Amino acid sequence: MNKLTNQNKAYLLALSAVVFWSTMSSAFKISLRYIAFDQLLLWSAMFGAIILLIINQLSNTPLNFKLISFRDIGASAIMGFFNPFLYYLVLFKAYDLLEAQIAGTLNYTWPIVLVIMSIFFLKQKISFWSIIAIFISFFGIVIISTHGSLTSLGGSDHIGIILAVGSAFFWAYYWILNLKDSREETGKIFLNLVFGFVYILIYLLISSKPISFPTGYALIGTIYIGIFEMSLTFVIWLLALKNSINTAKVSNLIYLSPFIALFFIRFTVGENIHLSTFIGLIFIVSGILLQQFLKKRG
Repeated sequence: MNKLTNQNKAYLLALSAVVFWSTMSSAFKISLRYIAFDQLLLWSAMFGAIILLIINQLSNTPLNFKLISFRDIGASAIMGFFNPFLYYLVLFKAYDLLEAQIAGTLNYTWPIVLVIMSIFFLKQKISFWSIIAIFISFFGIVIISTHGSLTSLGGSDHIGIILAVGSAFFWAYYWILNLKDSREETGKIFLNLVFGFVYILIYLLISSKPISFPTGYALIGTIYIGIFEMSLTFVIWLLALKNSINTAKVSNLIYLSPFIALFFIRFTVGENIHLSTFIGLIFIVSGILLQQFLKKRG
């Protein structure tokens, strides 16, 4: 009975995380109406770090700052450079240039990108069917990028498309670095966020861009993204995995996220969802699911 209760708890936590992450495309796009993309990263990273520090220090395994080694600092300096700095800087700019439905869906290709990068960084072999899975997802990218007109590349902003897909590469590489890092998760990600905040601050100073504390809707957006994108939701997801009898039971729920996101985009951002976006998303997710199936069989 206890296992069943824990599993139900795991499902509830996982679905909560999925819903929060599903609102992010809308949160990014709406926030960018009131604040520049780089400033959005600066303050979101700061609020995310504050929330994650509080969560970590109240946990059973709080980060002991006296025991942080130079190796820990070096690892977080590298990881923080890729996420949150490069990843969100590129992703937020993509949202600035594209419709939320397109930027968010193209960014969701990171699991396939992870497979490709694992060949080079983790020396993993790839099967013929895995290659087919990659091409299925790639076809979805083409459909979304061209608005379904496969003979034309004029459907969306080309730079925005490159940035949206490029952000998936930064996230995938960060994921590989994270796999090799055995430190406690909340403390590790807190340090990564701190370094990311420092990097974006340096970026703004070098760019001679004025830095001002956000107010009004911009402030609400940065706080929301800092909490529900960069800190708290990740902890909720970890708890879901911890309470689940089998991690696969809750991990597969993440594939609901991009479809739920389209619902939020339609009714909060006000975008009309293109049929090409929905069809392209189906191809992308199908390729990812096929890859997951092949991984389990292997």
